Amino acid sequence: MSDAALLCRSLHKSYRMGRVKLHVLRGVGLEVRSGEFAAVVGASGSGKSTLLHLMGLLDTPDKGKIVLNGTDVSKLSSRTRNRLRCRDVGFVFQFYHLLPELNVLENVLLPAKVDSPVLAWPARKRSQREKAVDILEKLGLSERLRHRPKELSGGERQRVAIARALMNSPKILLADEPTGNLDSKTGAKIMDVLRKFHARTSQTILMVTHDASLAGRADRILHLRDGRLVE
Repeated sequence: MSDAALLCRSLHKSYRMGRVKLHVLRGVGLEVRSGEFAAVVGASGSGKSTLLHLMGLLDTPDKGKIVLNGTDVSKLSSRTRNRLRCRDVGFVFQFYHLLPELNVLENVLLPAKVDSPVLAWPARKRSQREKAVDILEKLGLSERLRHRPKELSGGERQRVAIARALMNSPKILLADEPTGNLDSKTGAKIMDVLRKFHARTSQTILMVTHDASLAGRADRILHLRDGRLVE
């Protein structure tokens, strides 16, 4: 469909564990519409993260098709895929993956800096810094700009990770177990952040989780079973 932000057809992915070939995804098909908040639920080891990594261009399928904003990514060079991922996809991981040597503001600025030519960055830095500060303020982190990750709580670290994922105004935000490393109370607050941001901006979000109660707060739920998705 023309309003699809992300489309995949017949995705297959397997891994070798010694002599054994483990089939993780067996013909997965999925469409995420622009502005939709969708959730994929599955047990641990069901292939949720594998699916998200494929759709976010962090990995390639054994076979199948992925279309991101109308572009068939299988036809792109590795360099073009990397650029598309940086600009159009935002990632939120379970374990934050913040750089410990950088403060909050510096971590959030990273995607913009990576996407900018080296010689152009000095001219862009001020406007990008203002944008990063604005995002952090909206996420309630205006008092934490100069703090390093080790000085933050788990919930604060995840909000920083969300801010970093939003820095390049991605077409789609992919969240891989965004509350999986948090207690239930803090996890609920992170879901509040995602829901409020979605309501305000209509940001397209695809989240994978093992928690059915959290998935229930999405617009649509799909279940990953035996390597296939079902509504």
